[in-house]
Amino acid sequence: MRAVPSPLPGVVVIEPKVFGDSRGFFFESFNQRDFCHHLGLDVVFVQDNHSRSGRGVLRGLHYQIRQPQGKLVRVVRGAVFDVAVDIRRSSPNYGRWFGVQLTEDNHRQVWIPPGFAHGFYVLSDTADFLYKTTDYYNPGFERSLLWNDPAIGISWPIEIGGPPVVSEKDSRAVGLNAAEVFE
Repeated sequence: MRAVPSPLPGVVVIEPKVFGDSRGFFFESFNQRDFCHHLGLDVVFVQDNHSRSGRGVLRGLHYQIRQPQGKLVRVVRGAVFDVAVDIRRSSPNYGRWFGVQLTEDNHRQVWIPPGFAHGFYVLSDTADFLYKTTDYYNPGFERSLLWNDPAIGISWPIEIGGPPVVSEKDSRAVGLNAAEVFE
């Protein structure tokens, strides 16, 4: 695997070594030892999640204010634009975002450490999105940051034809200035 730092310190794009031939492909999607070695981390994942979404769906920007989760995310079918936002008030990168396209063909993964909000926008007809987390989901601690907050200014690749499809919960999200964030 190759670990490629993003402009946001701590957020890393992981490019696995893919072996392919006329039969298809093979790659090691996760190896605890290699992951920790290449990223200089000592993390343990406790939960795997899988979501399926249709074209134009935007999920996020989510985080847990207590029991914060580090996330290792990837797409196994389709394509998404994946985003991380630094919401650590003491960070020199507070409010900055990073986005990258994850597809079933590029096999990229992104490590998003605790202290970041996360979301994605579906670019394909459907997308199966998998992620590993470093802590358990707790709905009482979940928060949503407004996906189109001008204070953050994410350049989502929204397709012509209307606004993205968001959940009721995400439509009630708050902007960065009103959000409960990490110190």
